[in-house]
Amino acid sequence: MDEELRMLTERLRRESGGTAAYERLTGPVGQDELAAVLTAPGQPLWARELAAFRLGVAGDRRAFEALVLLLNHRDPPRCASAAHALARLGDPRTARAAAALATNELRVAYALHPVRLLVELRAPESVPALITTLRRRLKPHDPYRRVALACVDGLGTLGDDRARPVLNEALAHPPLAEAAVRALTLIPHQR
Repeated sequence: MDEELRMLTERLRRESGGTAAYERLTGPVGQDELAAVLTAPGQPLWARELAAFRLGVAGDRRAFEALVLLLNHRDPPRCASAAHALARLGDPRTARAAAALATNELRVAYALHPVRLLVELRAPESVPALITTLRRRLKPHDPYRRVALACVDGLGTLGDDRARPVLNEALAHPPLAEAAVRALTLIPHQR
């Protein structure tokens, strides 16, 4: 079993109380039945999350909206499982949605997983969104250091020369300086 699925099912088993509905959704169930859970009224959050995750990793785009909502959830494990499923979904809207979430200043406290997803996707939206998010985190006393660090690391991983100016700015911030040096070494020099 995939490690992400194992962690998800353990967490949701506890959340659901191990009900018959939980056992049914973790068993051999068809994609149409999983999709119905996403739209049926009165479904608990754990059931919607499990259905969306299973559909997402199966490449069923009916899970897209539910997964994007979960990517922006206040609970980090939900965000992580949604990011995992979205990375495997193959929906062309995913990078745009992740970029919108990563750059939304009203939701910056929940931007860590969208940032990491953008790095994994390596989409055209990834570098501009990470640059924008990091630049906003370079204010004095910004409380979202983990988001800033994820942006620095991600920009290094992506290795795009457009990131040089913001990474050079990050050098002046002690909590980010070491990571910025590493990231800058990963960007090939232009000749």
